[in-house]
Amino acid sequence: MSTIAIIDYGMGNLHSIAKAVEKVAEGARVLVSSDPDTILAADRVVFPGVGGIGHTMEELSRTGLGEVARQAAVGKPMLCICVGMQALFEHSEENNGTDCLGLVKGEVKRFAENLTSDDGQRLKVPHMGWNQVHQSAHPLWKGIPQDSRFYFVHSYYTVPADSQLCAATTNYGADFCCALARENLFAVQFHPEKSQKAGLALLGNVSRCDGRADAYESCMT
Repeated sequence: MSTIAIIDYGMGNLHSIAKAVEKVAEGARVLVSSDPDTILAADRVVFPGVGGIGHTMEELSRTGLGEVARQAAVGKPMLCICVGMQALFEHSEENNGTDCLGLVKGEVKRFAENLTSDDGQRLKVPHMGWNQVHQSAHPLWKGIPQDSRFYFVHSYYTVPADSQLCAATTNYGADFCCALARENLFAVQFHPEKSQKAGLALLGNVSRCDGRADAYESCMT
């Protein structure tokens, strides 16, 4: 039986994520864990996150799970969600500037306060609710229609230095990168566990990855 470890560093919708993954994981064992050995022994890893990046980085440092996340990101399929995606980057503007894990070159920026929609409507920050996701080619989108809607709650967005890493965009006043793919890493700004059919389809695709470091291309076999 394969295992999927959800990193528990004290932040994230752990119960919701675990239940959603269990629903689609087709016999995999789903573990919510803060134990480094358990996480690093798993076949796949989910790195969740909610709240502020400053507190996230403090907890990752305090628990030692930041280094565990770094190691997992090198060796096995890993899905990063919301603040988990932001934590991959070098630096965030949040909390007066916060250094992150530095696994992906780029930064995390705050939405402008004067955002408007295409028809001139003022857009609120945080970006909260359902929005379309325009996909780039990647096997983890298999079975998910182009421009499907996913659920977002965030005030900050990622800007990868290499735009080729962006696996999907969403428009909120302007297009921003809402999904990132690099080898065994896949990260999303939205919450798949709250995104109903499309979110469950994505989690199901993740659950079928085989654990190789280059493995996302093999997820669909």
